[in-house]
Amino acid sequence: MGPIAVVLDHTTAAALHDPKDPYNEAVAAFYVQASGGLGTLYAPVLSLTVADTEQTGLLAYIHGLRFITIEPFDTQAALTAAALLHAGYSWTTVHAIHAARPSADFPAGRFLLTLTPEMYEGTGVQAVHPDQ
Repeated sequence: MGPIAVVLDHTTAAALHDPKDPYNEAVAAFYVQASGGLGTLYAPVLSLTVADTEQTGLLAYIHGLRFITIEPFDTQAALTAAALLHAGYSWTTVHAIHAARPSADFPAGRFLLTLTPEMYEGTGVQAVHPDQ
């Protein structure tokens, strides 16, 4: 098995940003693994933008980390987001869902690292808690 691709949602990005968060170390372990080439971390920019309204500086912090790739919000992501928003999902989750779903670049999808896996039930993504 090669390196894994992992999408951070707003909850895990916030935990990484806050050293006092009880899950900071668990999420940071994924970052350390990515720095060693054992995986790649992605952070959806729309999820980070919305989360930054509650935790100022979050987006700039994650953007400044060398081993996290910011996932752009393109037209395809917007189409997915619109459908998910109409279905009742939140602004913080829609881009993370899009990023974790299967795509041409990731036919099997990417793992979605989240502190709230229940928020992603029924979305077709593999949502995992960092403690699992």
